[in-house]
Amino acid sequence: MLGYPMMKKILLAVYLLAGALSVSAQSYQDLVKQGLDAISRDSLLQAEEYFRAALKKEPALKSNALLFNYIGQIQEKTGRDAEALESYNLGINLSPHTMGILLNRAALYMRTGRKEKALTDYSDILDLNPDHRHALMMRAYIYSSQNLFKNARLDYEHLLQLEPDNEDAVLGLILLNEKDNRPKEAMDQINQLIQKNSRRADYYVVRAEMEMNRKAYESAEIDYKKAIELEPGNVIYYLNRASYYIKTGQKDKARQDLKKASSLNADPGELAALYEELEN
Repeated sequence: MLGYPMMKKILLAVYLLAGALSVSAQSYQDLVKQGLDAISRDSLLQAEEYFRAALKKEPALKSNALLFNYIGQIQEKTGRDAEALESYNLGINLSPHTMGILLNRAALYMRTGRKEKALTDYSDILDLNPDHRHALMMRAYIYSSQNLFKNARLDYEHLLQLEPDNEDAVLGLILLNEKDNRPKEAMDQINQLIQKNSRRADYYVVRAEMEMNRKAYESAEIDYKKAIELEPGNVIYYLNRASYYIKTGQKDKARQDLKKASSLNADPGELAALYEELEN
């Protein structure tokens, strides 16, 4: 999501250029400034009121797209996703090629489970800028989740041409290779990644899951243990290891990890599913 400080600079630049406008337009500028000031004080609902008042003053300005973007961000932060989507849509209707709004709408689609719509937005962003790093990463992830491995590979490889040291892109490619029936390549890559950065707990969890797929259970347990040592407060790692213990018949250890996960506020549904699996 585009940060408030950057958006503030953009908005102020727009209104400085319009400094010679009428009294009505100046009032519009004042309302926008008051809205920005309210955001800086974290008075989000008050900021939204100022921006809406500005929209009423000058409804025809193309720069209103940025106000709709601001309003959408405020609505997301205050738990109004449907209203936020409507605001982003209005902003994009005014300015279809504003990448900041497209990125915000795509992120909202992803967060609410609408990957197909997010895919469209990320593709539109890449039409505007084929080298946009975040859009490449997210589109590759979506393609991989849809088993569109060739498309995902093209995006990951493009991103790695731009940023050869992007470890998240490398990790995405590793997971893609694991899904795309390239087990040796995937395992070689994750081993290299861990050698390069041995302090990232998520790498050990990825390798543990890959080892589980290969029935290398002792190695998987070692990697789960290492991940938890690096991030002892990560509830997901305890759930993952509990699942491993259940699969390998180590029920007492599974109960210990589920108890720890519960103390870390694990999702009740995930806990219930694992407890059910444990008792069956």
